[in-house]
Parts: sequence; structure tokens; C-alpha cells
Amino acid sequence: MNTIINKNIAIIGGGPGGLTLARLLQMNGATVKVYERDIHKDARMKGATLDLHEESGLKALEEAGLMEAFKANYRPGADKLRITDKKANILFEDNGQESSRPEIDRGPLQNILLDSLQPDTVVWDSHFVSLTPQNDSWKIEFKNGNTSIADIVIGADGANSKIRPYITPIKPFYSGVTAIEGAVYNSENTIPKIHQLINGGKVFAMDDSKTLIAGSKGDGSIIFYPGFNTNEDWSRTAGIDFSDKKQVLAWFKEEYSGWDSIWDELFENAAAQFVPRPQYCMPLDQNWETLSNLTLLGDAAHLMPPYAGEGVNMAMLDALELSQCLLSNDFKDTHAALAAYEKQMLIRAADVANQTMESTAALHSPNAVSFMLDIMG
Repeated sequence: MNTIINKNIAIIGGGPGGLTLARLLQMNGATVKVYERDIHKDARMKGATLDLHEESGLKALEEAGLMEAFKANYRPGADKLRITDKKANILFEDNGQESSRPEIDRGPLQNILLDSLQPDTVVWDSHFVSLTPQNDSWKIEFKNGNTSIADIVIGADGANSKIRPYITPIKPFYSGVTAIEGAVYNSENTIPKIHQLINGGKVFAMDDSKTLIAGSKGDGSIIFYPGFNTNEDWSRTAGIDFSDKKQVLAWFKEEYSGWDSIWDELFENAAAQFVPRPQYCMPLDQNWETLSNLTLLGDAAHLMPPYAGEGVNMAMLDALELSQCLLSNDFKDTHAALAAYEKQMLIRAADVANQTMESTAALHSPNAVSFMLDIMG
């Protein structure tokens, strides 16, 4: 008999990892609730398009019985890639045909996962406040005053996880790179030259140990990220109002001096709010003592920068492997199941985080273009 029969499972966080886990557990008869702080599913802007990998994200969707829904919602051609220098000269082009890493926007992926769950699985407006042990269970308190009791709690609450401190005091370290997120809507009409350069896919512009990555979304918008080496508290001390396009553009023209004026269009036509994103990574050798009824997945467990495209894939693979351990008959209790999951998860995550940190450094080095060209073969 598996270890979660007759147990109530609470997943804190309704991102792809948490929702995938809920789906996989429900398929096998488990009692699951997902607690998400957002008021509803469209409460905030969705970020860049996701590329799902065969050995991780797609594997989890396959196990969840959702590949047909994925095929109906992914974006053929969104995996097209152009590599340019700072003058927007195209140095490499990949048309993305028959890619093993198909792309899907975050909104459609969220909808696929939400639609696969039993009604009322996700409890919206559930901003986590605290956990209190209650016999062999947990009392969960939320900002709106609601409480819940769960036998097993899984923290899937992202980079700034509030569940993680209940498991380990280990904190992430700064990667040395900060990115700024911006968005331009209706790019075809607003910034036609950049729109044509991106060509429905992605552009990686690299030069001067800096990056500017821009990608299209299915709603006609473009999400873009200048990334650069700087100190950890730059976004707090630079004196820039990130809601003021003129200030951000002035910073870009100075910081990216010598870059072609075509890139200025992104900043001139961006939506009002830019978001600075210092990039962090969990220590590669992190470890902790497994608890009997509390664990982590995704960024909450192993935050890493986005420069290898592994974040969502690792979260969904975590969900698959955690579900398999919890549903297995091979473990005597939940503690043993969680210990087996955490052991393999931490080893895998350390390897991927190491590759990601190497990629992050290489993309923000003088040899960035040759590094990318080597990857692309």
C-alpha cells in the first residue's frame, strides 16, 4: 500500500510544478489541494515563453496524460532562434523545425494543467503566512484569515519560498548577473523592425559581456531581458525609477553604449513597469535532513538563473519524481518516500545548476558568441 492513502496533501504554490504534481497525484486517487496567493489565474502578467524538454517537462506531461492538450496549445515556430551581435547583425539562425524543445506560453500551459484538475482543487487568494505542527499534521494559516490542516505539505512557492525556512536555513547566492524584464505589446505595429528580427521566435544579442534576449509570445507581445554583470544590490542603489521608461532608456543607452539604436525601440515602447531581476542560485552542495511530512520542489528547492532554460523543466520533473515516490509501494512510510525523492532531486539539481552557472558566466563574457555557436553546433 502506498504511503499517501487517506492523507490530505497541501501544495503551496500554483505554478507549473505544483499543478503538475496535483494532477499526477489526483490521477492516482490522492486527496490534494493547491493553495495559490493570486486572486485568480489571470491576476498577473505571464512571463516569457517556456521551452519544454523531452527528458523533463514533456516527460511529466506525458505521464499526466496531457500531451494531446499540449500539442493543441504549443507554438510551432516559437523555438526559432537568431544570434546577433550588438549591431543586430545575424550571426546564426535556427529555424527550429522538428525541435525536441517545443515552446508554449505560460498562460496556455497553466490552463492545460488547471483544466486537468478536479473542480475546486486550487484555492485562490491563499497567501501563505505560517505552518504550525499539529500532532502528525500541519496547520496552515493564510493572510486572509483562513486555515487548513494537511498531513503532507509541499512547498512549490517559487524563488522566495516561505515554506523553505521550515526545512533548511540554506539561502541562495548571487550569480553576479542582473537582468531587467520588459514587455512591448502589439510588437508587429509598435516595433516592426525588432518584430521582424525576432521573426516569431527568440533573439539572443550578445556583445561587450552583456546580453539582450527578446522573445515573442502568442498574444503578439515581446518580452525582453537585458542581462549584465553587476553587484547584487545594483537595482536598489542605481537610482533608477523602473516605472519610468525615460530613465530606463537613458540607463540602457549608457550601459549598452555602442549598441545599435534598433534596440532602443524596445525600451521606448515598453509597457510602463520594468522589473529588475538579480539572478540567484542555490548552493550546489546544499543538503538537509528530510522531514516526515514536508518537502520542496522547483525554485523553492533549487533556484537557479534562467540562462539554460531549465527552471520549469526541473520543477515539472520534480513533480513527476515526487509523485512516483509518494505513490510507490516500495517505501514503508512518507518519510522514506520523501527521503528517496530529495536524494535524487538534490543530486540532479546540483548537476543542472552547475551547468546553468557555467552558461550564465559564458553568456556574459567576451566569448559569449563563440560559446553559443558551439552549443548550436
